[in-house]
Amino acid sequence: MSNPFFRFKQFCIHHDRCAMKVGTDGVLLGAWADAENGTLILDVGTGTGLIALMMAQRYENAIFRAIDIDGDAVVQARENMANSPFADRMTVEQDDFRHYAASCGERFDMIVSNPPYFNRAILPPDSQRQTARHAVSLSLIELLQAATICLAPEGVLALILPYDQQIELETKAHECGFYLKRKTVVYSLPNSKPKRLLTEWTRHKIESPIHDELIIENERHKYSKEFVNLVKVYYLYM
Repeated sequence: MSNPFFRFKQFCIHHDRCAMKVGTDGVLLGAWADAENGTLILDVGTGTGLIALMMAQRYENAIFRAIDIDGDAVVQARENMANSPFADRMTVEQDDFRHYAASCGERFDMIVSNPPYFNRAILPPDSQRQTARHAVSLSLIELLQAATICLAPEGVLALILPYDQQIELETKAHECGFYLKRKTVVYSLPNSKPKRLLTEWTRHKIESPIHDELIIENERHKYSKEFVNLVKVYYLYM
């Protein structure tokens, strides 16, 4: 049986009631997304609240909204946030992003999301895992379209997706009027195939978007210096 919680330096994530447990994807996005000038941040599909909590630790003056369509995830995210040092700056609602974007009446300096992405795989039998892992409740184009509604004019949309969805993401982002600001290609090991794609998008053209790479492990169970520098403010053992 897996551990029902994951302890970080400044907060603890319980994930026993969430379909998606604490994982590398969420940690990567939470540590990588740059909200230096953001005061109002939205986490779409928050799950356990991991990404919002990681960013709340770094950005002490920012206010965080989080939404998820799954009721159990919302309850657990609320508990995780309530038990954190950042509780007074965080709220969670159960809502579909398309509805929330049209009705919330707010414009966000940053929207972050670790969205459902196995849209071409065989759906699992468990409905909660379908929602969390597959684009059955919110497709990529729907996420991008909703983001155009509630993102501030100078705001940034930050996403993590499988690397093999890069072309699809770039095509649909451009269709929705987004321009690439920053991109990091993530590799599990040196000389391995690209695994994940971290991207930031804006509504205005960037002349020279930043492109870089991140290798998680130099060899099995030996983290790279770059990965350690990215997450050491969170992980207990770094």
